[in-house]
Amino acid sequence: MRSRMRRVLLDSRYLIVGFPAAVLGFAMLITGFAAGVGTAVVWIGVPILAGTLMLARGLADAERSWMADVMDRPPVRPRYKAAPAGAGAFRRLVNPMTSGQSWLDLLHGILLLPIAIIGFVLTVVAWAIPLTGLTYPLYGIVTSRIPGNTDLAELMGLGEGYWVSVGVYGVIGLLGLLLMPFLIRGGVLLRAGYGQILLTRVAELQERIEDLAEGRAAAVSAEAAALRKLERDIHDGPQQRLVSLAMELSRAQRQMAKDPEAARETITSAITATRETLDELRALSRGIAPPILADRGLAPALAALAGRCTVPVDLDVQIEGRFQASVENAIYFVVAECLTNIAKHSRATLCAITLSRTGDSLLLTIGDDGVGGAHVAKGHGLAGLADRLRAVDGELAVQSPDGGPTMIVAEVPCAGGGGR
Repeated sequence: MRSRMRRVLLDSRYLIVGFPAAVLGFAMLITGFAAGVGTAVVWIGVPILAGTLMLARGLADAERSWMADVMDRPPVRPRYKAAPAGAGAFRRLVNPMTSGQSWLDLLHGILLLPIAIIGFVLTVVAWAIPLTGLTYPLYGIVTSRIPGNTDLAELMGLGEGYWVSVGVYGVIGLLGLLLMPFLIRGGVLLRAGYGQILLTRVAELQERIEDLAEGRAAAVSAEAAALRKLERDIHDGPQQRLVSLAMELSRAQRQMAKDPEAARETITSAITATRETLDELRALSRGIAPPILADRGLAPALAALAGRCTVPVDLDVQIEGRFQASVENAIYFVVAECLTNIAKHSRATLCAITLSRTGDSLLLTIGDDGVGGAHVAKGHGLAGLADRLRAVDGELAVQSPDGGPTMIVAEVPCAGGGGR
């Protein structure tokens, strides 16, 4: 009962206080917009229009905050386009005019007035009916003394007509009390629903589009970085070994007739170099798409990575089944890169890896007891991991203070995939 009454009071405050705010906002916005458009040809209207849009943004932020209270949802604020770095004063001045959401804020503030009137009237009526009906026994004594009342003959006795009126008004008041939460809530849903269309849903769609664009750019960046790294690794490793191997075989061919024993030793050395080159090529291929991952899934592939790591790895895979290839590749690449960094730079004595599923996301945690200092700044290895995860709508968090320990957490959406 208390929570229901609190809800009614909160909704009433939203509609009653929001009404004068809507009136004031309408007056200022329509005046500023008209003045800005009317004087734009002589450039005076440009700062006026920009200021009006900033005012609309402030009013929209206030409305979003009120909506969050009455709808029990966290406030959603769109990403307003920022002025380019190094932009001049005029470019910064007109920057609000380049954002589509700014114009939606202005439209919301202007068209909100009729909706605010409806909500205000519903709230006043919803409160007036029960208050008028249930308090009639008090003010009915006064009204019954007005000349012309049919019950004036019984002023002191308050005859039958008075008590009939008390009953009728009481029934009306009780019905009004029962209907009050629904009437007020209807006004809230009308106003908040209108606000959500222009102030939050479009913002959420815009944010989603921007996230997709960032993810696509991150995927392109990560792919380009991976190709450059692969090219560099091939050039510095297997390519050099193959050149050396060709020279060794040429030398063995020349030695074959003159010194068969030396030729045999050269061929033996070339065979050893061939095996080393094959091992290096296999190591490089694991960073692309290892056959074990494609054939058997994440758990065996991660177990193979853990088994090859020079640092002892405690692996706990709590998922079963298969997921989208992009998801599995992203998880595998993160683990492979992190284990490589741990082996090379962390000076750790133990590493722990846990892969679990929470709802529609895979949660990967990698920790070690090394010296720390890892971060995702540009120019560092983990930046490429963050880009790769953003390409599949994932996120990467790194906690690695100097002196350690290091904890890396990756979350990747996996809706529709397998699991326990």
